[in-house]
Amino acid sequence: MSSGSEPGPYVGIDVSKGRLDVCVRRGGARQEGFAVANDQEGIDALARRLLGTPPALVVLESSGGFERPAATTLAREGVAVAVVNPRQARDFARATGRLAKTDRLDAEALARFAEAVRPEPRALPDEEALLLGEILDRRRQIVGMLVAEKNRLSTLASEPVRRRVRAHVRWLEKELDRTDCDLQAAVEASETWRENEALLRSVPGVGPVLARTLLAELPELGTLTHRRLAALAGVAPFSRDSGTLRGRRAVWGGRARVRGALYMGALVAARHNPTIREFYERLVKKGKPKKVALVACMRKLLAILNAVMRDRTGWRSIHALSP
Repeated sequence: MSSGSEPGPYVGIDVSKGRLDVCVRRGGARQEGFAVANDQEGIDALARRLLGTPPALVVLESSGGFERPAATTLAREGVAVAVVNPRQARDFARATGRLAKTDRLDAEALARFAEAVRPEPRALPDEEALLLGEILDRRRQIVGMLVAEKNRLSTLASEPVRRRVRAHVRWLEKELDRTDCDLQAAVEASETWRENEALLRSVPGVGPVLARTLLAELPELGTLTHRRLAALAGVAPFSRDSGTLRGRRAVWGGRARVRGALYMGALVAARHNPTIREFYERLVKKGKPKKVALVACMRKLLAILNAVMRDRTGWRSIHALSP
């Protein structure tokens, strides 16, 4: 906030690999635009320029990780930063009649979005969380390549090609083992990570991948209400009603990586966690489709994990379950 009674400017930053296009709205129709390189030197120059009149809010689009250095540097300087879904920002631009798309216009649309919508800034991951997230990303990539190569192997007729694919599969499997070792080392290097992972994994159905995905991708776990956390994870059902029509509820949005990990965790929990299993079976007996029941189990599992982290008490001591 500025030193006067009026809030500071609202800033939109369009992010690309090599450049940051910036729009600063100072109230009314007054605005200025400029661009800096998307490297540490350019980001430092941006921070110095913005801190001359500290902004009320800076909004960036999520851009595959290219936004992280700028967002992290600005947040470290005490600037309120919100990283938003590109679809949300683009829908806002279309709603205001701006159909053209350039980097400069995108930055201006983000600044207008910041001023009109004022998305809530959230804490950015610290260096440990970023490291864990990058290793998890790499693990997902390797698993994806393994699935693709194994699928490819089943369709090949040429034995020389099959040999090369089998060799690549063996290499990927070894790389997956090495990546899992890196994940384990990253968790063991932090006492906080170790304690939090132990709490999460005390819940039946929660394995290392789900626990570590939640630690890296959902730092709000244990600090928000179950409803808000479900919306963040993308497992909260949204209404689609109009007049007398009652539409089918559906989940969408949120953090896709968290949702994917929760899906696999709920599949396991529906078999091995007594509370989730009973909940799932009860919903199916009521006539709910199995996938709908499974999404409900994802929400319930997330609520349990949220309570475990909030109360800092493991599953067994809360629920007194027998092994």
